[in-house]
Amino acid sequence: MSVPTLTAMVVGGMVGAGVFSLPARFGVATGILGSLIAWAIAGAGMLMLAFVFQNLAIRKPELDSGVFIYAKAGFGDYAGFNSAIGFWASSIAGNTFYWVFIGATLGAFFDSFGDGDTVLAVALATVGVWTFHYLIARGVRDAAIINRIVTIFKIIPILVFIVVMFFYFDAGVFADNWTAYGYGDLGSLNEQIRNTMLITTFVFIGIEGASVYSRYAKRREDVGRATVMGFLSVLSIFSLVTLSSYAAVPQPELAATRQPSMVGVFESQVGDWGEVFMSVAVVVSVLGAYLAWTLMAAEVMFIPARQDDFPEFLGRENEAGTPITALVVTSLAVQGLLALTLFVTDALNFMLDLSTSLALLPYLLAAAYALKLGLTGESYEGVSAGVRRKETIVAGVATAYTIFLFDAAGMKFVLLMTVLLAPASLLYVKARSEHARRIFTPAEIGLFALIVAGGVIGAVGLWTGRISL
Repeated sequence: MSVPTLTAMVVGGMVGAGVFSLPARFGVATGILGSLIAWAIAGAGMLMLAFVFQNLAIRKPELDSGVFIYAKAGFGDYAGFNSAIGFWASSIAGNTFYWVFIGATLGAFFDSFGDGDTVLAVALATVGVWTFHYLIARGVRDAAIINRIVTIFKIIPILVFIVVMFFYFDAGVFADNWTAYGYGDLGSLNEQIRNTMLITTFVFIGIEGASVYSRYAKRREDVGRATVMGFLSVLSIFSLVTLSSYAAVPQPELAATRQPSMVGVFESQVGDWGEVFMSVAVVVSVLGAYLAWTLMAAEVMFIPARQDDFPEFLGRENEAGTPITALVVTSLAVQGLLALTLFVTDALNFMLDLSTSLALLPYLLAAAYALKLGLTGESYEGVSAGVRRKETIVAGVATAYTIFLFDAAGMKFVLLMTVLLAPASLLYVKARSEHARRIFTPAEIGLFALIVAGGVIGAVGLWTGRISL
């Protein structure tokens, strides 16, 4: 893959459904001032994370197996396994979110689709899941090329939205939206910013897209370059979508807009044709993102299986070179979560928040590994003290930012994460047993016990209703 293709994987992974939900998600939480601060914090934090992936690509070029490999190299096999499972589960929840989002988009035209969580919506999504499964099974490289083309077509409507919304700029509305306090109590500025953290993180999930596909890169240094270029492009687009919405529509109307809110906001300014135009853009964008994320999810199961961290059956390929068993498991998992949406309250936002929370673990471990390298000096032989100091500070900020995001996510989603990680450890035990390797070190036994304890507490909370879905 060349730099443009790798960059398209980053942009294609990030520009999916999340961007189309930004106006209402921000409108519910804050005004312009809060959104500016939130994007500044998220932009700075995620930029540090982008630099972390760039620096790790340079310092550890031999680690070309995706995000999980950094956790494994820094903190042991079991930490690497949990990072891989967390990333995979995050992509599954995110892919389920995409299908619910398409259903919600169609619900504006056909009542039987509701908010994407009806039987008809799940049935349509099921057809989509297995259609994409067939496409990807024909070859990873072909699907990557399609993703590059789709990425171009889905960016154009978003740019049209930004231009049109600024064309309808209303100075009075913009002034009232600055703090939005005149419309009601949104809480303190700190509360407003915290309430936007999960959505700002969700829309940036995919920043590691080039790292996941680093084994396909023409040159190793292209991975870091594509990551930073893709991130800066997407940050500009996302922040402009938010600000342009505030420039034309009062905050209460933004907050009340049906998801996908970009559709309703655009229609309110240009008329009925805007609903159709933006709805088509939503479907194209989401299908492109689903393709990118299904590719990544399969890779994240396939590569650890080839390195003996997952059971051997997940490392099988078909004649087209596609990790077919991992792809089947991925598609089945999405199918299972789609069935769950029939019973979840507000399936759209639940899947969004769950996907974000699960992605935090691999991000935290990758940043912590970069920080460990900087503090110990490993891989910095022959590198100036200034470069080492700068990269250590970057890793420290990225680590602190991901810890802050865990706090913003809340205990509910941390416990739900352990509910998934605890039983998944059986795969780790099977993989170790297949190769007659020691299952846990003393430190890993402690980590395993902590995860199981969290899983039990989470499961009991779900059973008793103290944790609601």
